[in-house]
Amino acid sequence: MTDLPDFEQSLMTALRAAVEFRDDAPANPAFPASNAAELRTRFDIPLEENGRAGPAVISDLIHAAEGGLAGNTQPNFYAWVQGSSHPTGVAADLLTSAWGQNAGLYQTAPAAAIAEEVASKWLLDLLHLPATASVAFTTGATMANFIGLAVARSEVLRRIGYDLEMEGMVGAPQITIIVGAEAHSTVMADLRHLGFGTRHLVVIASDSQGRMSVADLADQLAKINGPVILVAQAGHINSGSFDPFDEIIPLAHKHGAWVHVDGAFGLWANAVEPLRHLSQGVELADSWSVDGHKWLQVPYDAGFGIVRDAEAHKRVMSITASYLTASADDGRSPSAYVPELSRRARGFAVWATLQALGRQGVRDMVLGHCQCAKHLAARLNEVPGIHVLNDVVLNQVALAFGHKGPDDKATKNIIDHLQAENLHFVLGASWHSHVILRISIISMLTKIVDIDSLADAIIRAWRGQS
Repeated sequence: MTDLPDFEQSLMTALRAAVEFRDDAPANPAFPASNAAELRTRFDIPLEENGRAGPAVISDLIHAAEGGLAGNTQPNFYAWVQGSSHPTGVAADLLTSAWGQNAGLYQTAPAAAIAEEVASKWLLDLLHLPATASVAFTTGATMANFIGLAVARSEVLRRIGYDLEMEGMVGAPQITIIVGAEAHSTVMADLRHLGFGTRHLVVIASDSQGRMSVADLADQLAKINGPVILVAQAGHINSGSFDPFDEIIPLAHKHGAWVHVDGAFGLWANAVEPLRHLSQGVELADSWSVDGHKWLQVPYDAGFGIVRDAEAHKRVMSITASYLTASADDGRSPSAYVPELSRRARGFAVWATLQALGRQGVRDMVLGHCQCAKHLAARLNEVPGIHVLNDVVLNQVALAFGHKGPDDKATKNIIDHLQAENLHFVLGASWHSHVILRISIISMLTKIVDIDSLADAIIRAWRGQS
């Protein structure tokens, strides 16, 4: 039986710390203040023989984590495409933990199942994807890609008369996997997990922004016989660019290919009318992945694997056993769409976050971040020696520094200076054989005034170095 006073006091202690953390976030240093050794010292306390009171444990947890929390709930976090966890979603997430529902079957968690069912409908409508598609609520785009590609693997084999669920991969006909030259690393990992080795992929040339070449794709498809899966991209991690879906998807379908779109953050552009030209034709694909904890700001973790053919989706992912019962009156069975049976009820936080934002809130946030990126690029383009390397079409800005063109040493120096200043959370990356400072604008808290602060810091650092 729950010790209610202990439970309530533990929750109140955690709640006060959560509110203080969010209130203090804008004033905190950008980078965590504690190193690994300091964190180990605070976390590595004795594990007592007998349990301890909850409030004391929570207090110790708060103390141990202090100085070791990244600042992605701040407006000045630009290192990765990480959302800032909408407060309403956080509150729903707290209830999700307290309710303790196992969102495997409708019968184990009816409310969780229906929350997913309704949120699925809203997501498909927002993203302008087929209303009859199925949606898997999973951990993020990595698992969402895995789900889409697993369904693709099964379905392209079924089309040529091979039953993967019965026969397995041993002796299966060869599937040709086609990817762009700058496909995201998580896609490559998913393909490995599904048994597709890197050596056997067909890699399509990309342009300076990372977009797949239509001409090269056409040439490669003409050489291929047998089942094909094409992986396209909505939102390049450095440039924010989109593959030309309106050309490559019909071309791939003409050859009988399944088309999966990795749309971790870029797919949200399809929800915003002024940005929809970027993703034109994306709705023609067979499956899509998109994160909820990026632009939608759902608390970690949240991702959606979307499949046009709901029956194929369920055929691949369903888990059956005599004790996993269902009736005709049941609602959605969440485990029919993901590899997990027991799992967290992710739909509550998604439902709450969508309600808190509303349609216009989602559109305004995505468009606002894209306008922030353009504003940053415009300010930096005015300064000689600062090079904006990408066509700024979304929320990504790729920067390099140097008087005669991109200079890796100069760029590293600027990154080091900004990190030492500790006002903005920024990191470097590599693109086209150059070190870059990649700026990702995705926190719901980031506004033009924050971008001006970042631009001032970058310009100040460059002028101090040059």
